[in-house]
Amino acid sequence: MDQFNLITENARKNFDERTAARDQALVQARQLTRLCAHTIRAIHRSESQPAHELLGEAHALVQQMQKDLVNYPDLYFAGYTQDAIKEFSEASLTVAIIENSVLPTPEELGIEYNTYVNGLAECIGELRRRCLDILRQGYSEDAERLLSAMDEIYNFLVTMDYPDAVTQGLRRQTDLVRGIIERTRADLTLSLREQHLQEALQEFARRFPEK
Repeated sequence: MDQFNLITENARKNFDERTAARDQALVQARQLTRLCAHTIRAIHRSESQPAHELLGEAHALVQQMQKDLVNYPDLYFAGYTQDAIKEFSEASLTVAIIENSVLPTPEELGIEYNTYVNGLAECIGELRRRCLDILRQGYSEDAERLLSAMDEIYNFLVTMDYPDAVTQGLRRQTDLVRGIIERTRADLTLSLREQHLQEALQEFARRFPEK
């Protein structure tokens, strides 16, 4: 039974190490999610430098998670880990699109393509939020640019006809994206019509002032 005792001791050691790695990954995933939420909040407030600083912290944390879980690929690809990394993808892409800068690649972010693309799909909601913030101040070409970016993303997403096991359920997210874009387009059209009406009324008042 000496061999059996050795096996049981090694099994317990393995499970202890795996549990510790899992617990640490859960903590890191929560930290990463918070950093990404703060990044998005900062960019919506037009606080570019804090947003990029937070993104830098988030990127460093992603790299640390990958290092810590290198011997535990099942934990790295677990839902809670990939969901947090998806938030990092979403935050990175949201900042880039809002600032009209070059999109970071999956290789630059150091993440898998399916996680990257799901983050791309989820950033549509943040782009709509940005559009609405802009439209509260009146129609703007920047809102038009964001809507165009949303359309371009959707046109890409609908071509990703792959099994959910490969894309991490991208098809469902793509269906949601379509509705978000159509609502945003309607809001943008209404804002433009209101602006045209206001301009017409101002022109009328200028040409026919009250006596």
